[in-house]
Amino acid sequence: MLLPFIAVFIGTKTSDATWTPKLALDLEGGTQIILTPVTTDGRQPTSEDITQAINVIRQRVDGSGVAEAEISSQGGSNIVVAIPGKASEETIAAVSRSSHMEFRPVLVEDYAITAQPSADPSADPSAGPSADPSAEPTSAPTAGESAEPSPTQSSDTTADATDDESAPATAEPTEQPTERPTAQPSDAASQEPSPAATAPSEPTSASDKAYWVTDEVQAQFDALDCTDPANLAGGVSGDPDKAFVACGVDSDGNSSMLKYILGPVEIDGSEISSAGSGLETLANGAIGSRWIVNMEFTSKGAKEFSDVTTRLASLTTPQNQFAMVLDGLVISAPSVDKTIPNGKAQISGSFNQTTAASLANRLSFGSLPLNFEVQSEQQISATLGTEQLQKGLLAGVIGLLLVVVYSLIQYRALGLLTVASLIVAATLTFGVIALLSWTQGYRLSLPGVAGLIVAIGITADSFIVYFERIRDELREGRTLGAAVERGWARARRTILASDAVNLIAAIVLYFLAVGGVRGFAFTLGLTTVIDVIVVFLFTHPVMELIAKTRFFNEGHAASGLDPRRLGVPGTRYVGRGKVAMGRREDTEPGEGSLTAEVRTPVASGVGGRGDGLTIAQRKAAERAAQQRLAQDPVADAPTDDATGDAPAEGSER
Repeated sequence: MLLPFIAVFIGTKTSDATWTPKLALDLEGGTQIILTPVTTDGRQPTSEDITQAINVIRQRVDGSGVAEAEISSQGGSNIVVAIPGKASEETIAAVSRSSHMEFRPVLVEDYAITAQPSADPSADPSAGPSADPSAEPTSAPTAGESAEPSPTQSSDTTADATDDESAPATAEPTEQPTERPTAQPSDAASQEPSPAATAPSEPTSASDKAYWVTDEVQAQFDALDCTDPANLAGGVSGDPDKAFVACGVDSDGNSSMLKYILGPVEIDGSEISSAGSGLETLANGAIGSRWIVNMEFTSKGAKEFSDVTTRLASLTTPQNQFAMVLDGLVISAPSVDKTIPNGKAQISGSFNQTTAASLANRLSFGSLPLNFEVQSEQQISATLGTEQLQKGLLAGVIGLLLVVVYSLIQYRALGLLTVASLIVAATLTFGVIALLSWTQGYRLSLPGVAGLIVAIGITADSFIVYFERIRDELREGRTLGAAVERGWARARRTILASDAVNLIAAIVLYFLAVGGVRGFAFTLGLTTVIDVIVVFLFTHPVMELIAKTRFFNEGHAASGLDPRRLGVPGTRYVGRGKVAMGRREDTEPGEGSLTAEVRTPVASGVGGRGDGLTIAQRKAAERAAQQRLAQDPVADAPTDDATGDAPAEGSER
């Protein structure tokens, strides 16, 4: 329970963490930005463009750590972005900038941190562009990249691609093979002298590393640390006609632990006509189990892509890779093993459904021909405000007090365990929300407060189920220790089943709903998980401890386990042919202890159904009593209730 608070405490000393959760737009207010999409080709934005632009902005806002933001269309032409709290300049810039996708050839690939960059790049320039990139990337990074996407023809054009491939392989490569061997050895030769000394006056292609990797570019590459979050912000694209140094990122926007030197832009992202993800289609028409990304170019892009893949397929790693650069960051760098002449590429690798969809979405975002103009930026007040938050918290306090009052009336001293468990659950929930507010940007909205209020009843229900199971076991004649053990075994199945239903409902609601409803679903699911933790790690262990105390074990009248209030029968079978006659010997009004007088059932004459005996034991006791009565009618005659003597002859009872 203390772990969230320890983490937040450390965060307050080392970072910007606070002890109070951040509030959402409806409770705190924030910044409202109105954007107008403008197409780069001069046409009027369509509704599909607006929808895709909203998806772009939502991904940027979520990626910047801002939660509970509201993004909507206004009049079909503007986009309204409302961000909780005071939006930073970086967030506003990320929201308003346009996405730009470009395809560049990979010249050098290396780890995110260079082991020992040269202090003077001109001293030994061959160590950077040639020795390290040619050795390390081909052994370690490229081995990892081989499991990453590798483009091939899409399944529906495999036959055509095979047929058409023969022409490019013999016709177009008539120039390419003569150029590539001259370009490739120049890379190997560049390992000896410096690139500046042997750099040709004109590049043979965009993959000519000897020309593009200058001393200045190599120095930038050596100094680039792609584990630094500041270098993963992106947003800056290099000169399309020059080499460019960039970091790689994964589907979550984190460092892919690789960095690149890239050649000039060969294909602009606007030439992507469509991108999507799905399971691969096998040659026999069946659906495979591997997730892939399908990408299709326009007619112009298809011609450019065919030329690029023809050249790259003849090169060695990592120069046979092409980098997809979005906002200055490499989102993927698949290798090419054959010419792709029809503009339909299939990227395969170690994808799952989420990562494949993420890459497809990024390709679509980068191809969107839109820029955003900021029309206005202003601070807005809370839509509900502090008053509504206070009323919501007041409702929660009232609900909590009602649960406490009910528990104390119904369970007396045992109800104090319910109160303690609720306090532990509330404290743990507050700590987790404060931690998420700091680390994940979570913001508490009014629907989230409603989820916390509902959780009070869910948590109290678990305790009620547990206590009632214990009382049921006591009614069956078991001792408190045995009742706690058996009651817990029966109650935990019910508690887990109930919480599982609540958790499933919260998960479904979270993924299907939007806006504030997701805040309600999140807090509902969070408190359900915390309820299980508290019941298993606090309520049950404490119950086992207090069951060993004399106050509860002897069934004190104020303990909530008083046999008279529970309806425990006065006589119960305790094994080995004996029954326990329960009675209370009061020493003072309202106080006493439960004692038991043990008798053999054959002498008890018990015949009631509430005696705790089995049917066979009850019949045996009845037969024994009848036999004794037949042998000695006076000895077993009923006694007077008041005096304990036999009733006088002729008297009526």
